[in-house]
Amino acid sequence: MIDLHTHSLFSDGELIPSELVRRVETLGYAAVAITDHADSSNLDHIIPRIVQVAQDLNNVQPVKVIPGIELTHVPPNLIGVLVKRARELGAKLVLIHGETIVEPVAPGTNRAGLDAGADIIAHPGLLSPDETRMAAEKGIFLEITARKGHSLANGHVARLAAEMGAKLLLNSDGHSPGDFMSERFARKVVEGAGLLPDSLSQLLANARSLLEKIGIPL
Repeated sequence: MIDLHTHSLFSDGELIPSELVRRVETLGYAAVAITDHADSSNLDHIIPRIVQVAQDLNNVQPVKVIPGIELTHVPPNLIGVLVKRARELGAKLVLIHGETIVEPVAPGTNRAGLDAGADIIAHPGLLSPDETRMAAEKGIFLEITARKGHSLANGHVARLAAEMGAKLLLNSDGHSPGDFMSERFARKVVEGAGLLPDSLSQLLANARSLLEKIGIPL
């Protein structure tokens, strides 16, 4: 298992990074990204600390820890600047808090994240065919999520991705210990999105390909 979207107490998660990683280690995970919520107020506080703990943990335990960030409710015209700044601070993965149908995310957020070259559009909601096509062309990954509420649009995302050739990832968007998926539960989420149960292997292969792209092979 690989999960590229989780949150620690550096934003609204419940766990310090070390416990988060230990929790997924007991589930047999190969890799996890810590991607706390950020905007220009806390970007420079969160990323260096996640970079440091990832380095420390990667020296002593088997789960590969990837330092990332999720730009959240950032006005679309600021996203490009903050994606660049996040990478300069050491974020290996930059997620955009996409236009989920259960939060008032600003229209245009998905497109701004695609234009900026983010790595993942998380819970992109009712994204358009043009946005999906753009994700496919730019190699930006779209998220199938296990997160309550955000997951309501999984079927729409999966259908458009299949039509347009965009790549999907499965992530927990985990905030608390019970959020991290076993392989068995992950298969149920995949099937609930309208994908075949054996599609999980392809989604995990997509996660590995993203990690290879950013220089973190498993």
